[in-house]
Amino acid sequence: MKIEKDTVVTLRFKVAETTGKLIEQSKEPMVYLHGGYENTLPKIEAALDGREAGYEVTLNLEPDDAFGQRDESLLRTIPKKEFPPGVKVGGQLEGRTDGGDPHVFHVTKIKGDTVLLDGNHPLAGKSLKFVLKVLGVRAASAEEIAHRHVHGEHGHHH
Repeated sequence: MKIEKDTVVTLRFKVAETTGKLIEQSKEPMVYLHGGYENTLPKIEAALDGREAGYEVTLNLEPDDAFGQRDESLLRTIPKKEFPPGVKVGGQLEGRTDGGDPHVFHVTKIKGDTVLLDGNHPLAGKSLKFVLKVLGVRAASAEEIAHRHVHGEHGHHH
């Protein structure tokens, strides 16, 4: 079966910096609903469209095609006393952007009485190399299409 809109794609992946430094490698297969549901990056969908199980590809993506450019307006320095007890580097907190929209911020540093937060994706601003291998392709169920994501093994569970 070919990868097309409303198919479920199972793949293994590696993500590395363009220098070759490994960032992440899938331990379990990744499964996503193909066809513009924002379950993976658009350039990955475009590269896999029309392909079948067994297809392998290496993609070099610039920041705009991966996790975007860094946005310095998403950096925050907040007094530690405003945080719940137990705040740790690497933790995530929901806050608000300058425009008042809810946004997830990552705790990047705790320095004395201040906490530094970054609302950028950890890979924002980086050129990345993706190595992908398609393990399987199947038709999505009507429920998966309605919910805009995969259900079952390696997918979403309700």
